[in-house]
Amino acid sequence: MWIKSFRLRRRPIAIALACILVLVAVTTFAFLNDERKSVISVAQLQKALSKAAPESMQPAPDLEKSIVERIKRGQHTFRYDTFGDEAFWGDTLQLHKAIAGQKLGGVGSGVSPNQALAVGLKVDVEALPKNLVKDLKAGKVNLNDPASTLVLLENDAVVGLTGFFDKKGNLSSIGIQCALCHSTVDDSFAPGIGRRLDGWANRDLNVGAIISLAPNLQVIADRLGVDVATVKKVLAAWGPGKYDALLLMDGKGFRPDGKSGAVLLPPIFSLSGINLHTWTGWGSLVHWNAYVANTQMRGKGTFFDPRLNDPGKYPIAVKTGDWNIRNKPDLVTPKLADLHVYQLALTAPTAPKNSYDEKAAQRGEKLFNEKAMCARCHVPPVFSEPGWNMHTPEEIGIDAFQADRSPDNRYRTSPLQGLWTHQKGGFFHDGRFADLKEVVEHYNTVFKLNLTEREKNDLVEFLKSI
Repeated sequence: MWIKSFRLRRRPIAIALACILVLVAVTTFAFLNDERKSVISVAQLQKALSKAAPESMQPAPDLEKSIVERIKRGQHTFRYDTFGDEAFWGDTLQLHKAIAGQKLGGVGSGVSPNQALAVGLKVDVEALPKNLVKDLKAGKVNLNDPASTLVLLENDAVVGLTGFFDKKGNLSSIGIQCALCHSTVDDSFAPGIGRRLDGWANRDLNVGAIISLAPNLQVIADRLGVDVATVKKVLAAWGPGKYDALLLMDGKGFRPDGKSGAVLLPPIFSLSGINLHTWTGWGSLVHWNAYVANTQMRGKGTFFDPRLNDPGKYPIAVKTGDWNIRNKPDLVTPKLADLHVYQLALTAPTAPKNSYDEKAAQRGEKLFNEKAMCARCHVPPVFSEPGWNMHTPEEIGIDAFQADRSPDNRYRTSPLQGLWTHQKGGFFHDGRFADLKEVVEHYNTVFKLNLTEREKNDLVEFLKSI
């Protein structure tokens, strides 16, 4: 009898877990379909849940509130938390001085809003005061004046950047956030100015050009064991939409063929249900958040990955101790859980109706699942492989350079949702294929699929529709 009783008691637990999953899905839908509101209210959430499940299956109100609050905290971390990295970007590299310019207490000519937009930085129009928006519309704001950039920073309107100001109003430091690379805007006000689109890859962002502005690059040169001129050469090779998160671990700025070792900035939506979350499968979102926050953003937290303690493969990580970072106080780790919840709640936006041929996409879906065998690895609806979603370079018909920089020497099966949002910069980890047609041509050759021209085009239309 006690066994039967235990089984009966397990049923409410399973129902509660199912409701949690429904809750996250509903919350995500609201985030991405109401760009003017950052989160839905608990009342709205309860109303949505009532349509999805009977009253007896609803989670307790405090559980609903807890999930919404966690997503709100995670969103705030994603958008605004520097994890204390201003000590590096401001105090050490002195990037803020280059932004302010000599006339405003910095160095050089400064960075105007137009120059900032030209290197891919974005402006959150909803963070601006109404009077400033009015002046922008009227053309009363000088977008060629660095002083206007400081006004944007004072209002937390530059996506991914936080300016720190002293009591006199001078820009005294600057920090960066997750949103710098993994958010953009909808251009609703003007190109580069609009409402935030969290999770989208910013393929306009020229990270290398921005870092090169810093007056003190000697600290990076010392770490790499090269001169500043070489550092600038490496950074200049990245170009828009790319970043090299391993340069400071292995020192490999260029591939054997002379091309940059940088890879494309990926989107971070629709990662729920995906095992590994980087081009070469370093780990989950939690691992990569800790890695980036500590070793790339240079925040003050804790990070441990003994795989980096390999002097042959990661000599710089061993020299600097970046495989085992310990800071007190830890400004990163307490934020990781809620940040993870928020990121997993981000889903891919639906492709605009007029952005692809619907009839061709329907034919392409059948090809995707059958003749072209795409679904063998990109398993719907997650469009990656459940389990260990990794393949050798030989299996996918490309070189091993980037794979060999990772612990497992493999490439991850990347999810395909929302491909239409990041077609700029090319495809695969390094953008080697200029468009989706080239990707299809590659696999058609490697796997000897014998696709006709119409079938190739149909596959492309389906990929654009996912």
